[in-house]
Amino acid sequence: MAKPQTNAPNNGSDRPARGCRQDYVLSRSIPTRWMDNDVYGHVNNVVYYSFFDTAVNAELIERGLLDPASSNVIGLVAETGCRYHAPLSFPENVTAMLRVAHLGRSSVRYEIGLFASNEELAAAEGYFVHVYVDSQSRRPTALPEALRNFLQTLRAERT
Repeated sequence: MAKPQTNAPNNGSDRPARGCRQDYVLSRSIPTRWMDNDVYGHVNNVVYYSFFDTAVNAELIERGLLDPASSNVIGLVAETGCRYHAPLSFPENVTAMLRVAHLGRSSVRYEIGLFASNEELAAAEGYFVHVYVDSQSRRPTALPEALRNFLQTLRAERT
C-alpha cells in the first residue's frame, strides 16, 4: 500500500492531492449494490452523490438531529461537486469519511472522502453545501443549537 501523500506534488496540475483517511473526522461504511455498477464495470458517477447524501443524512438522523418528515429546520443542497481519483465497484464496501469545512449561521459545507476497503487514499472526494431553512417557509434560518454543536465536532482542516 502506498504511503498517503496529501501534500504531494500533482505533476504540475492545479488539482489538489488525493485526501487520506486521516484528513476526515467520522466514518460510515456503505455497501455497493449490483445496480450501482455501470456498463464500464465501476460505480456510476451519479451514485457517488448518493453516497455523500447517505454519509451526512444518516448521521444526522441517527443522532436525532434530523427527522425529514417532521423537523422544523431542514438542510437543502445549494451546491455540490466531486473529484474522481480511482474507480469503486460492486461488490465492495465503501467507507465514507466526513468532515465539516465551513460552518456558517445557516449553512454548512460538508466534505466527504470515499475510500475502497483497505485504501488510505480517497477514490473520490466531494462536497455539498446545505443551507438550513424553515421546513414550512423554505427561508434560511439559523442552525439549531444541537445541530451546530454536533457539526463543530466534525470541523477539520485538511493536512
